[in-house]
Amino acid sequence: MIAVVGHPDLTAPTLAMLEEELRRRLAEFALAGKAGLVRVGQGLPVAFGRAARAAGLALVTVLPSRNGVPDVLESCDRRAAGELLLLSEQVRLLEYDPTDRGACVVADESLLRSCARLLAVWDGSPTDGRDATAHLVAFARSSGMDVEVLWPEGAGRMTRDENALTRHRSLPA
Repeated sequence: MIAVVGHPDLTAPTLAMLEEELRRRLAEFALAGKAGLVRVGQGLPVAFGRAARAAGLALVTVLPSRNGVPDVLESCDRRAAGELLLLSEQVRLLEYDPTDRGACVVADESLLRSCARLLAVWDGSPTDGRDATAHLVAFARSSGMDVEVLWPEGAGRMTRDENALTRHRSLPA
């Protein structure tokens, strides 16, 4: 199985560029009968899901749950969840609190343990209070997983203000 992690604040042009790049890379995994794994969320998870579908790669989407029942997502992630569910061949529930950054990191670590390869959309910056991409890359590498870092020329991240504005403008599904 192949997973993707990356910055949660990628710009719209970067996501469009990555979607095409991911589609090309995932096509070979589809031919090998592999599957892609993504934890539900807006931005990169949706770009990965669209690319997987276009490449013919089976997609597994992971939803947060509490006591075996899907948990309520933040409003900004609900539309993304709906699209990912439509793109997926399989849905898995995982017990974690989607509003707790630490719980999300632990969930990602748990998911990476079931994968052989990681595509990391990462500019090389360190982990901070908002973004755990560097931590997840280090975790995957220390676990012996094949890690491929993607940061295409021209890729960019939103400023803190742009990111806050985008999250507040997102419509609930």
